Amino acid sequence: MLSNKRIQELELVMEFEKVEECFKEVSSWIENVGRKRLKEMINLDDSLEMLLQTQKQFREFDLVASEYCRRGQEALKKMDRWEDFASVDVHSYRIKLQTYRDQLEEFCTQLDENRHRICETVRLYEFFDKVR
Repeated sequence: MLSNKRIQELELVMEFEKVEECFKEVSSWIENVGRKRLKEMINLDDSLEMLLQTQKQFREFDLVASEYCRRGQEALKKMDRWEDFASVDVHSYRIKLQTYRDQLEEFCTQLDENRHRICETVRLYEFFDKVR
């Protein structure tokens, strides 16, 4: 039984190394592109015209960002089996996995919040534009 468990752990380590390339690519994109683009969209313009332009730019960015979120979540899903292993040999991989998971969840949440905020702001500006 111990031998089988060790073999399973080694298989997981090999699987992690394959999936880690995807994690690294997604993580790098989030840090080098994603977060910067989200920060650029924190301050929304005061005119409806400029706000609609920002919304259009965000939608283009959102398509790419959502694809990275999806890829990251798929990679994490492949590693769900790690939860069953608690050995010291696997511990460092579990820490890496949790770091990737935290980064991805934080970014995807910020993306959702920005999507909602921009949409609601556009709706509000359109409403005020109709009232005038």
